[in-house]
Amino acid sequence: MTLLGYVVLDNHIHFIAASKNLAKEVGDFKSYTARRIIDLLQERRVHTLLDGLEYHRSPHKTDRTFQLWQEGSHAKIIQDEAILRQKLEYIHANPVKRGFVDEPVHWRYSSARNYAKVESLLEVTTEC
Repeated sequence: MTLLGYVVLDNHIHFIAASKNLAKEVGDFKSYTARRIIDLLQERRVHTLLDGLEYHRSPHKTDRTFQLWQEGSHAKIIQDEAILRQKLEYIHANPVKRGFVDEPVHWRYSSARNYAKVESLLEVTTEC
């Protein structure tokens, strides 16, 4: 999978990626991160959050106790570089719109930093 952009917020994540099998890659990402986060919450005995993850689990998910991620995803096909730039600007503006920071590059959990050539947490492909 090629990661082109991302923003991690307090209650959701946006990312732009390319892959031959994006649906499988997204499913693998959600499965891996859910398992790691739930394990960490259990190790640290964060019962308030675990209770919420159990309460909000979809009723038909009988194979698990907790549900971290919402089912499905909102995938959109990006057909050209202009639309890619528009989507990047939109996701990078999320922390500003939510009042967390004044500028997109100030949000540590965002690829806006990569595009501004500032130290970032994750590597992304910035050349389209």
